[in-house]
Amino acid sequence: MRIIKAVLLFVIVCVLAGVGFLYLAPQKATSLALDIERKRSGLERKEIKLSDDLNYVYLEGGKGEPLILLHGFGANKDNFTRVARYLTPHYRVIIPDHIGFGESSHPQDADYGALTQAVRIRTLAQALDIDKAHIGGSSMGGHIAMMYAFVYPNETQSLWLLNPGGIWSAPPSELRDVMAKTNKNPLMAKNEDEFAEIFAFVMADPPFIPRPILNVMAQERINNYELEQRIFKTLTSDSAEKYITGLQTPVLIVFGDQDRAINPATADILHNLMPNSEVIIMKGLGHLPMIEQPRLASADYLKFREALDKEN
Repeated sequence: MRIIKAVLLFVIVCVLAGVGFLYLAPQKATSLALDIERKRSGLERKEIKLSDDLNYVYLEGGKGEPLILLHGFGANKDNFTRVARYLTPHYRVIIPDHIGFGESSHPQDADYGALTQAVRIRTLAQALDIDKAHIGGSSMGGHIAMMYAFVYPNETQSLWLLNPGGIWSAPPSELRDVMAKTNKNPLMAKNEDEFAEIFAFVMADPPFIPRPILNVMAQERINNYELEQRIFKTLTSDSAEKYITGLQTPVLIVFGDQDRAINPATADILHNLMPNSEVIIMKGLGHLPMIEQPRLASADYLKFREALDKEN
């Protein structure tokens, strides 16, 4: 009985210490949590300066064929950290912060269109000695991935599009309805409460993240608010449809059926535009399947890649 009580007391002390650390040192707790998650996924933070305006910070891990993963609007490289755990055993995974986001350069007067961002990603790939790659992208990252395949079709081995943007002929989403009625963008945050609302808006099955860590994560968005406003306007002014019609690249299109940011009907439009594509609709998930259900999302992708290998 004494041993049981001692063990319980030890557990209680550890829990209280952890909670205290979380609330008294949230930045250190957040950094530690990210480091642990990256290590579990076999990822290492790296940095490369390509020019005065192009300083990329990225995560890299694994061996095999290169797989470049592109995060969405307002996000950063760690949006793919959880799913990378299941991918680094098979591929060389590279996950950059886009220029204008995360820890990469934030030139205020740069062009942030999807086509220009795709050209930048190719510059990064060349600097990393990557001649051909499989490209994955979430939301805005999917839009950029499609532009990459359009401009560099012989260097793009396949596309993995997770709830991609860039198809503005699709039926309106809840995001577009809210913006039309209120003139407010639910994906933008000026304070910590608004960031917490974004977190709830984009995911139907979000992982648990303590509020102190969410508040630390919010600072990146808050500080980048003005630039993100301009980037969002630029992205939504140009459609990918005219570029990708008839694209022959093998494509896996994935949507969460509860996506509030981009209407899941976009999947059928993409499927009709790209003849060598297949669609997976993930039940009960929102805009970020690779965060909401990383194991399931990665399993679908691995099956897609296995089928490609058999064809080749």
